[in-house]
Amino acid sequence: MAYVARLKKEYKERIIAALTEEFGYRNVMQVPKLEKIVVSRGVGAAVADKKLIDHAVDEMTMITGQKAVPTMSKKDVAAFKLRKGMPIGAKVTLRGERMYEFLDRLVTSALPRVRDFQGIKATGFDGRGNYNLGITEQIIFPEINIDKINRINGMDITFVTSAETDKEAKSLLTELGLPFKKN
Repeated sequence: MAYVARLKKEYKERIIAALTEEFGYRNVMQVPKLEKIVVSRGVGAAVADKKLIDHAVDEMTMITGQKAVPTMSKKDVAAFKLRKGMPIGAKVTLRGERMYEFLDRLVTSALPRVRDFQGIKATGFDGRGNYNLGITEQIIFPEINIDKINRINGMDITFVTSAETDKEAKSLLTELGLPFKKN
């Protein structure tokens, strides 16, 4: 039998029924689902030191379990000494099994390691059912060896869902285990 991620199995067995009950969907295909997770990091200091991009790509690859790609600048900005096509960040787009595995590790092992963790803010929704989360330190992930990092950087995690509204998306992400702050 093929491997199925724990959260994917839970989504199919429990979460679809819970969301259908809450929002009254008439068809299983109406139930919102997590489509992809995009993990990205901007490295502004990479204008001066090109090796920082390689470190960022390596760290993102370790964290997500999928090869990260460097992102390139789209235009020239003289104030930042930036040329078009220079690498200025790294990103990974996760789908399928790897997406559910990353979400599981984020919720169960990484977020509880944040100092003074009270939950994540519920204000990161964009109005179309997608959620953005900023993490200030990459060392909350157990895959990162603190002795081998050269600088502490944050990253942005975007959860793209098929939900129509923010309320549906928040319910989906709450069911998947994201610990939102209580108002």
